Amino acid sequence: MMKKDISRIIDANFNRSREGLRVCEEVTRFIWNSASLTKDLKTARHSITSILKKSHISSKILFLTRDVESDVGRKERTKSEMKRLDYSDIFSANIERAKESIRVLEEFFKLIDKNDSAKFTKLRFKVYEIEKKALSHIK
Repeated sequence: MMKKDISRIIDANFNRSREGLRVCEEVTRFIWNSASLTKDLKTARHSITSILKKSHISSKILFLTRDVESDVGRKERTKSEMKRLDYSDIFSANIERAKESIRVLEEFFKLIDKNDSAKFTKLRFKVYEIEKKALSHIK
């Protein structure tokens, strides 16, 4: 049985990584009109879900350990989080968010399943490639 605190970390970063990639996907799809970037981001987002579904971790357990009300970081926002200059800035902030949260998943899965951790490592490097490919659109 996984500890509650680790479940909460995995749940938060599972959601955060998918949310960040989804925001990037919307930028590439509707603003940059890039079919290839949109496909790459969608594939990465679905890969996160796939890794979790194939792991030993029940999504029900993650949901049951979620404690939004007592999350000490819930209301903390930095000035930079509340300020976006343009679509490229939104993309950049969210690709960083996705990379960071995938790294957290990679690290904490080392305590659960080293093979799944390695899958997150591979995925993180794929997101680095997507980011590099997106540079032509980023101002």
